[in-house]
Amino acid sequence: MKNDSLKDQYRINERIRVREVRLVGDNVEQGVYPIFQALKIAEEQGLDLVEISPNAEPPVCRVIDYQKFLYQQKKRQKEQKAKSVKIVVKEIRFGPQTDDHDYNFKLKHAKGFLEEGSKVKAYVFFKGRSILFKEQGEVLLLRFANDLEEYGKVEQMPVLEGKRMIIMLSPKKGVAAAAKKVVAKPKTDETSERE
Repeated sequence: MKNDSLKDQYRINERIRVREVRLVGDNVEQGVYPIFQALKIAEEQGLDLVEISPNAEPPVCRVIDYQKFLYQQKKRQKEQKAKSVKIVVKEIRFGPQTDDHDYNFKLKHAKGFLEEGSKVKAYVFFKGRSILFKEQGEVLLLRFANDLEEYGKVEQMPVLEGKRMIIMLSPKKGVAAAAKKVVAKPKTDETSERE
């Protein structure tokens, strides 16, 4: 399926329906050619005429082996996908009247999430008539953001969406890197003797 979408993305040889094209390539004298002449040049070399940039004026075509070109495109897309950062969002749920013990427990988890580089989405869920306490929920979330100030920064201030009041926190760059260094620290002889 993915292969077909990549194949259909580029027009080749007789599928190119324009009067003239700009030729580029390794074994070609670059310039603007009528389409029949460009096709003849590609055929003489035993290669394909591939339309690289159809929106240019005139369209840009390249004389290359089409299968090799598709392979290189797939490889490039795979590399870009591997380089892209996957953002993990962890959720923490509060009630409008969360007590201190539960709050501290969830705060500890949020610190861990931010240290490992994940984003934290904290929300207060209002059930039934508890929506009357939305000010309490906002105060709770602002306190939460304040307590996590050294681990992460507020990406989105508290917003009421339906029965949820949501705040988004993203990790600070230095905190995640420092946490990785601490984890990678090897054991010393003293710590192994105690165990």
